[in-house]
Amino acid sequence: MAAIASACYDRAKAVKEFDESKMGVKGLSESGIKTIPQIFIHPPETLKDIKSNSSKKTTNSIPLIDLSNVNSPTHRPNIVKQIKEAAKTWGFFQIINHNVHVSVLENTIKGIEAFHNQPHETKSKYYKRDEGRGVMFASNNDLYRSNAASWHDSLQAWMAPEAPNGDELPEICRKEIIEWDLHGGGVTSMILELLSEGLGLESGKLKELSFGETRVIVGHCYPYCPQPDLTMGITPHTDPCAITLLLQNHVPGLQVMHGADWVDVNPVHGGLIVNVGDFLQIISNGEYTSVQHRVLANSHEKSRISIVMFLNLSKWKGEGYHGPLPELLSPNKPPIYRDFTQQEFFDNFYSKGIDTKSFIDKVKIQN
Repeated sequence: MAAIASACYDRAKAVKEFDESKMGVKGLSESGIKTIPQIFIHPPETLKDIKSNSSKKTTNSIPLIDLSNVNSPTHRPNIVKQIKEAAKTWGFFQIINHNVHVSVLENTIKGIEAFHNQPHETKSKYYKRDEGRGVMFASNNDLYRSNAASWHDSLQAWMAPEAPNGDELPEICRKEIIEWDLHGGGVTSMILELLSEGLGLESGKLKELSFGETRVIVGHCYPYCPQPDLTMGITPHTDPCAITLLLQNHVPGLQVMHGADWVDVNPVHGGLIVNVGDFLQIISNGEYTSVQHRVLANSHEKSRISIVMFLNLSKWKGEGYHGPLPELLSPNKPPIYRDFTQQEFFDNFYSKGIDTKSFIDKVKIQN
């Protein structure tokens, strides 16, 4: 009977029906289902990794960096050193004392949570698949490009270089998104300076190249999943951008690959998480490293909320290309990646589901 059921299963039809319902996984979860739809079930090799990891304990954690003395000539060099080491060996680090008040962080989380907690009939007017601009609510950006859907919904708002009209943003979280773009943008500006200095460049170099001028804020919701061992919150991937700034509530789930182990990333009160994207790995000629990370499906009654700010450049060189920064190259340090075009970069991202370093692999120079 199972074989017959499998033979009759039409995945494309099931995906389309779920998408057109506009209810997202939050709607499925709130409907009281006990088993998840087949489109969310992941292959055995992924699930085996989740189960085997659950019994493996590691005391490792991503580096925690205190920025309270970042403007002190005495302390700044050590902070730069810490960030450089973290960006090279972990690809992730958590920052505290970043000059954003905890109330701003909490209000941002509450605003995104309030949006996702609305009835799906209310949220559905924002539900669409128009990636790369404006405001979009959807479940799984790569729903039609992936082999298995993941258990999360997302509100996406492109804030720069072209900001949305105020009334495009949902009223229930409009103020919070605009305020977070301001505060988060300030934090990432400071991080870009420190990363520049870590490469031995002038502090303003990455900002001068317009990194940070393309920003998108994505508010993820990972609601309760009745069968968390059969699916993922988000599958293992690296971020294609330059850097990512992450704010999350205290529901666990985020894991980072370090060596051969998946390491839990537990939020610190008032902390923000920064990670290196593929673009920064390439332009730093491998000095900084983007690493795999994933989110496990949520087995807790309370939804996991995370607000991600992705940053990338807005101005491409000449005819629209980029590659390792010339300042970082020498006869002793030749380029390990080739130059690539803007079109190549976007075609790679929008042609498939999220994955790990597929673009880096394409532009790596083979010796």
